[in-house]
Amino acid sequence: MKTVSTILSVIGGQAMDLPISLLVFDKTKSTFLSAIIMVCGMLPNILFSIAVSPIIDKGSKKKWIVRLDILMAAIYLLTGIYVLSHPFNYALYVIFTLVVGTISVFYHLSYSSWYPDLIPAGMEQKGYAVSGTIYPTVSIIMAPFAAFLYKSLPLGYIFIAVSALTLIAVISEVNITETNSKVAEKYDFKQYKEDIKEGFAFLKKEKGIRNIYTYMSITNGASDGISVITQAFYQTQPWLTVTMLGFLKSAETLGRVLGGLFQYKKDIPTSKRYSLTKFIYIFYDSMDSILLFMPYPLMLINRFLCGALGTTSATLREAAVQSYLPQSIRTRINAFFNVVFAAGDIVFQLAAGYLGQFFSYRIVALGLGLFTLSSVFIFICIPASENRKVYEASRSSLH
Repeated sequence: MKTVSTILSVIGGQAMDLPISLLVFDKTKSTFLSAIIMVCGMLPNILFSIAVSPIIDKGSKKKWIVRLDILMAAIYLLTGIYVLSHPFNYALYVIFTLVVGTISVFYHLSYSSWYPDLIPAGMEQKGYAVSGTIYPTVSIIMAPFAAFLYKSLPLGYIFIAVSALTLIAVISEVNITETNSKVAEKYDFKQYKEDIKEGFAFLKKEKGIRNIYTYMSITNGASDGISVITQAFYQTQPWLTVTMLGFLKSAETLGRVLGGLFQYKKDIPTSKRYSLTKFIYIFYDSMDSILLFMPYPLMLINRFLCGALGTTSATLREAAVQSYLPQSIRTRINAFFNVVFAAGDIVFQLAAGYLGQFFSYRIVALGLGLFTLSSVFIFICIPASENRKVYEASRSSLH
């Protein structure tokens, strides 16, 4: 049931994200304003993640997810009705993105803390391979389809359709059995402060965890910044189209699907996780750097390879890190990383959007790619001993 609801959520997200970003750039012709929209989706992570994480840790993740999906369905419906009868308003999309981003903070913290408990011990790699494959499997179809919808339908109808999909996801979620959902009998502000301190105390002593997620915040942020530039590149070059952009995204997600299937079939020994992910990080960041200098067929190959290898490293990392984290504080640590990820996204997307107004799109993408490539050596390669013990973790060995 959780798989069904996740699929529906991904369909809805893909159906909305690309059309909104395409519309904003078409109407504003500004990479910076396009980046602002993406930043608004990440800003709530910085503002709220750590503050709400102890509350989610103590309560029922299932209840959070179901109620938030109902709220999201209502927001999509009302926004769709409004958009159908009003002209383009940039401020509306800024507000919408901020609201959805705020709800997503609660949703993703609940989901990321609940999902590991649904995976049997010793099956972490397979479990994360399945969850990591859902998104690309759906995206491979939805990326070009979303571009088609953008060209064929008023955006308001897409909002309404996504609202209906979200309600269907709710029906699937209410049938999931939840464990570890007991709420503490007493939970006051003093306990809240102690929970926050406990989370930071864990991070203070775990250098490997800090290294891995510092690098991930940089590479994810830079990659998203390059995505802003790539989209603008495709919308301004006479030899490229938004449909071709959709197929570029599909090439990457096809790679993710196959990478996820490989992860499910082939169990990678924990002793090889660190060396494999280190190689993938170097390769991925190198491919990001040169993407826009390639002819279109090679761009498709570039994204396919990055998708296949990227989902492999993500599966190994999540299986290791979520196993390494104690269940009792998992939400709080994940919240901290949400903040770090969001900060990286905001910095790099704003930088990409700003620089894209003054420099060649290709030069901006190259600069971002080379910057994140250097961070691999600083945070992943050099502190090998601290990082290796995290990548070699499994729940069966720790507990």
